[in-house]
Amino acid sequence: MARFRLPKGVHCVRRMTNNGPKFHFYAWRGGPKFWASTQRYPDDPAFFAALAEAVKLPQVKQSYMTATMVDDFLSSPHMPRGARSQADYRLWGLRFAEAFKDDPAKMFEEPEARAEVNEWRKAWAHSPRQYDYSGTVVTRILNWAWKEAGKLRVHYCGGFSKVYEVDRSLIVWTTAFIETVIAKAPDWVCRLLVAACETGLPVGDLIRLSRAHIEDTQKGRRIVIRTNKRNQMAIIPVTQAMAEVIDATPEGRDLILTNTNGKPLTEHRASEGLRQWRDKAGLTPAALGYDLRLQDARGTAATRLLNLDMSLRQIATIMGWSLKHASAVIEHYAMVSPAETDEVLEKLDAAKKAAKKDEM
Repeated sequence: MARFRLPKGVHCVRRMTNNGPKFHFYAWRGGPKFWASTQRYPDDPAFFAALAEAVKLPQVKQSYMTATMVDDFLSSPHMPRGARSQADYRLWGLRFAEAFKDDPAKMFEEPEARAEVNEWRKAWAHSPRQYDYSGTVVTRILNWAWKEAGKLRVHYCGGFSKVYEVDRSLIVWTTAFIETVIAKAPDWVCRLLVAACETGLPVGDLIRLSRAHIEDTQKGRRIVIRTNKRNQMAIIPVTQAMAEVIDATPEGRDLILTNTNGKPLTEHRASEGLRQWRDKAGLTPAALGYDLRLQDARGTAATRLLNLDMSLRQIATIMGWSLKHASAVIEHYAMVSPAETDEVLEKLDAAKKAAKKDEM
């Protein structure tokens, strides 16, 4: 029985596709790819001709492998700022590195690499959010390797189509929802929810909000904080409800929001704590038809700021939104909050006219 072997030095990587396994051949480990086939041991003369051409290329002492590229990105200042985002990027980056650990990073300069990445992503096809997120992380890593690190000349793994789509601007914490949770939840959860609805700050900024971020003004107080995600200064007036949260903070405690023991919160604990008490209050996804989250308090906050006579431009700047999006979110809030509809729409109309006048 004949024994088949690859030519000396040739590196072979097996990939699974919908049509079965496919084999990719490199002139040497970390070298250029010269052939792809469903045959583990190709006997096509063109295979050997392609190999002969590939081995003529200059060999470098150490090829830049995909796993090294991922590790370099994870150690770079181009990682996202938030702790939760960093953890997610590390998880998906390492999964990506493991799947392509035998491949040189330069394989992603080939158009065919996109199909291979999509084959890998299919492992999470059952979860649209994970499927999309895996593509987002891969694109971010390859963009860094291309545009920042100069390790790639180009890549073909950008602009993956999104499977998971939801317009969260149509999900807001109405006054009724807030009151329902406050009636059941412990004090630390109530303070967290009120702060989110009154400031619009992302959870990563809420949990580090301290007395040092509170400043006196001629007419009251304001919050001045540099946000984690956009690294921009947010200046937010302190509403009456937020003032009550600040004033009720125990003397000697620096952080405004903590857990029940006065210890710092993590992003996960803050979001999960609210989710648990939201469900206990009966506001479950099954009951509402959607998943009401802590981040959805931003639409409520935008309306609160409008009631403080802030302009649409100011609100959009604080939230990181466009003027059009800020207007749409506030208008939707008014529609789902009957007790506030007339007043909010009246102020929104005035704010729109003022914004239009500023643009003239």
